[in-house]
Amino acid sequence: MTLLQISWDASPEIFRIGSLAVRWYGLFWALSFYFGYEIIARIFKKEGLPQKHADKILIYMAIGSIVGARLGHCFFYDFDYYIRRPLEILMIWQGGLASHGGAIGILIALYYYQKKVSTQSFTWLLDRLVIPISLAAGFIRMGNLMNSEIYGVETSLPWGFIFEARGETLPKHPTQIYEGLTYFLLFIALGWMYIKKRKTIPEGYLTGIFAITMFTARFLIEFIKQPQSDFETGMLLNMGQILSIPAIIAGIGFLIYARRKKKKQEEKK
Repeated sequence: MTLLQISWDASPEIFRIGSLAVRWYGLFWALSFYFGYEIIARIFKKEGLPQKHADKILIYMAIGSIVGARLGHCFFYDFDYYIRRPLEILMIWQGGLASHGGAIGILIALYYYQKKVSTQSFTWLLDRLVIPISLAAGFIRMGNLMNSEIYGVETSLPWGFIFEARGETLPKHPTQIYEGLTYFLLFIALGWMYIKKRKTIPEGYLTGIFAITMFTARFLIEFIKQPQSDFETGMLLNMGQILSIPAIIAGIGFLIYARRKKKKQEEKK
């Protein structure tokens, strides 16, 4: 390590027993579900909802996030490859998950959960779920860091990483850390707002803050990321940015909805 570079050659594996390897990426996914469940269980308990609702939402979210993230990668980033090899879509252990696909999968799963299980509105549930989702997003970016993947372009900044496992010899932006720190801070902010102001903030507000903050950060950081797929080379906006725009617009929509809902509540008083 010198003042102008950090050599990064971390192993993606924590340990291996024969052909079985336990990887950091898998551990961070597991931590996402564990802490996500603990947070939602505490929130549901505080709100007077039955424990079984927290148990069921974990199953819905796990299936939705993993299936959505896998299909998102296959169709958003490597469609030509997987359309010719559809059976490989099931080979999730080979890698390839997309956060935007995971977000879509979570929304679909939450819709079915709200229809079949919950007595609360879709937006009410989403306002609470975005808290552990922010934490999970931070964990997953740390998994990307341990995999030496999804990093940025060359930089002269003193915290540039040389990702030796990928054959890099020049320091690159550690964009996994940039995103991860943003998501951890978002988790803290949303958690604080829920604890301190949940009785006064209108429905949809936390979801709006989440979507605007997370996907604006993603949109901006993408400018210093290396392309994830060959087809993105030379594009004005890459796939991650294109997919972030609707999410940002949706976040603005949630804030408008929350403001109008609060105004109506005040008019009734």
